[in-house]
Amino acid sequence: MNDAKKFNLPPLPFGENELSPVISSDTIQLHYGKHHLAYFNMLNTLAEGTKYNDMSLEDVVVESFKNKDQKIFNNAGQAWNHILYWDQMKPGGESAPSGKLHAMIEESFGDFDSFKDQFVQQSIGVFGSGWCWLVQNDSSLEILGTPNGENPLAHGKHALMGIDVWEHAYYLDYKNVRPDYVKAILNNSINWSFVSDQLK
Repeated sequence: MNDAKKFNLPPLPFGENELSPVISSDTIQLHYGKHHLAYFNMLNTLAEGTKYNDMSLEDVVVESFKNKDQKIFNNAGQAWNHILYWDQMKPGGESAPSGKLHAMIEESFGDFDSFKDQFVQQSIGVFGSGWCWLVQNDSSLEILGTPNGENPLAHGKHALMGIDVWEHAYYLDYKNVRPDYVKAILNNSINWSFVSDQLK
């Protein structure tokens, strides 16, 4: 029956315990195995028999946001957001970006450490549930916070990476200390080569 569904949860690019201790296997099982899967399941239920069932996930995000189909968007947005979230990480991470991405970060934020500081501050500024993104605007970069399941794609912007700041993403591992969670990912788990590959 699962094969007949239009929208399917992609596999993780790493094992459930391979991001530990930055993200524990318990959090992965909950976040990926329960929350992310639930967004896909609900999207399939809501999209069945509608125009969205014939669209790509990206098009569903854009069209449902534009049309204010909030239930569809909530689930499509979160399905899309989490794909990028998992794909941008790898066990051990990479210490820093290189090449064009590194140059753009320095030009836009001063230096890499300043970028990380600004990213953490922006993530703290997201009230309640939401996301913090690194976004490309042509030749420059910006850090963007969005509420709930909103993402750059819905706003016509190009996301390079995004960190989930919903409590389910970090509460088991970091309790209520969101900055420590964001810092830990930025310092230890980002696959900067993948992020660079997202550049237009």
